[in-house]
Amino acid sequence: MIRKASTEDASELDWFKSSYSSGTDGNSCVEIATTPGTVHVRDSKNVAGPRLALAPGAWAHFVTYASEG
Repeated sequence: MIRKASTEDASELDWFKSSYSSGTDGNSCVEIATTPGTVHVRDSKNVAGPRLALAPGAWAHFVTYASEG
């Protein structure tokens, strides 16, 4: 896991957030960007702040765990 990607790397990523984030709290969520070997995660309120870089398998495990409630 990488704590923060370089600014150069971040500008080349195509960030998106869930369609469920369009409500009144739509700015209080995470954004995701994917590359072939990495899933990047950042705070939508602090796009220049720290980011996580996860292996796709680790991201899949996290999403499964989070969706189980």
